[in-house]
Amino acid sequence: MGDDVMTRIDETFKALREQRRVAFIPYVTAGDPDADATVDVAVALHDSGADLVELGVPYSDPLADGPTIQDAFTRALSGGFRLADTFGVARRIRESTDVPLLAMVSYSLVYRYGCERFVTDAQASGIDGAIVPDLTVEDGTEFLDLAASRDFATVMLVAPTTEPDRERAIVERSTGFIYCISVVGITGARESLPPELSDHLARLRKLTDKPICVGFGVSRPEHVKMVARDADGVIVGSAIVKLIAQHASDRKKLVAELKRFVEELTGPLRT
Repeated sequence: MGDDVMTRIDETFKALREQRRVAFIPYVTAGDPDADATVDVAVALHDSGADLVELGVPYSDPLADGPTIQDAFTRALSGGFRLADTFGVARRIRESTDVPLLAMVSYSLVYRYGCERFVTDAQASGIDGAIVPDLTVEDGTEFLDLAASRDFATVMLVAPTTEPDRERAIVERSTGFIYCISVVGITGARESLPPELSDHLARLRKLTDKPICVGFGVSRPEHVKMVARDADGVIVGSAIVKLIAQHASDRKKLVAELKRFVEELTGPLRT
């Protein structure tokens, strides 16, 4: 496998750039409220315009997630949902859609599962890559090299506080896209995004031509509009997870509300 291999993620961003469109990337917690719901939600999100979908793997000790996603993790784990179950969910999603799938997963879970086994099982299930928030560029060489040899994307995160030298190293090693954290802190819906986000994206643009996507705090159409001016993708997590929690007992209403919310949220991407 080599640098000229085009993955589902690469093909999606290539097509979006040709169409001058910005990717909409929703996040859902796998297993919340159950596996069936996650399959239905992921398919509904793609039908509503999602270009990629993130599947968050429940973890008992999340580092960067706020209360909304922490609560979703607790619900999923209480139902017995584990890392291997995420692969089963992905297989079922693949029966209905070819949307690129990314696992958002703690490296602690990957390491415990076995790096090679994780990549093998993830790819077999139809997952195209992983976002590993606690994987550092300094200590992640083994996993990053393994993933690169399999054309399995490893999306790395840069924060507003990341030092320039580390930022360059992260950008160089990240594949699929660069995950730009909009604000310092944890995930969660916010009233506004920082005005200096545009400057951060401009600095990243000077370092790479890889797609750059923005997450953390994006929850309103005005946020999407702001991010879309400078980024290649908009990532929305907590606002969607909160909606799923509100309508978990009524699957039909949940899907309808998700479609309504996504249509409202992505309006700026269609104008």
